[in-house]
Amino acid sequence: MYYLFFALQAEVAANQNLLDLIWRSSLIAKIVLLALLGFSVLSWGIIITKYLAFSRAEKQTSLFLALFRRSARLSEVQASCQTYRESPLAGVFLAGYQEIDKQIQKNPDTPNNIKSINAIGRALQRACISETNRLESGVGWLASTASASPFIGLFGTVVGIIIAFEGLSLSTQASIQAVAPGIAEALIATAAGIAAAVPAALAYNHFLNKIKVLTSEMDDFSLEFLNLIERNFS
Repeated sequence: MYYLFFALQAEVAANQNLLDLIWRSSLIAKIVLLALLGFSVLSWGIIITKYLAFSRAEKQTSLFLALFRRSARLSEVQASCQTYRESPLAGVFLAGYQEIDKQIQKNPDTPNNIKSINAIGRALQRACISETNRLESGVGWLASTASASPFIGLFGTVVGIIIAFEGLSLSTQASIQAVAPGIAEALIATAAGIAAAVPAALAYNHFLNKIKVLTSEMDDFSLEFLNLIERNFS
């Protein structure tokens, strides 16, 4: 019990010393730490938002694909697209359905004949690109954070080392007290850069894999949709 009390007391003292050190750091170090904090906060906001979005997209994609395969009429699937709007397959289906509807309206006498299957394929391809761009929105910031944060932290490290040598040059005798503030600033900047970069890099690779999987599912769905149209409308 006493050990836990002293451990907590030591931790509080260490945190206070760290905050005091940051407060007494140079202006450039503070700017570096604020920049890294901004990168980190925005990255975590994107990570949480995209994680929830991909979870909904994956769940609704499975449900939408099951609905598409068991429905006897395309109009039934179209009526349910709003329910599964988080799924990229719903957007792809709507693009193809709208192109089919346009072609049928131009040929009301032959509603079961499609004028151009290639036009439907192009509509599906455009929708796949649009949905992929929607999935990728915000993910690029994670890549920027992962690549830029270590260099911003390195800049803070260099500044801290310069301050350390400056303190050493002004001191009458070489001692750890003369270089400690500058070295501490350098280490804090390095740690902050790594702390901002690592979660962003891991999340970026994770989301990139999710995007590849969903993009592959969109391509497969487009081919399946075209085969269905060719069998029933040609």
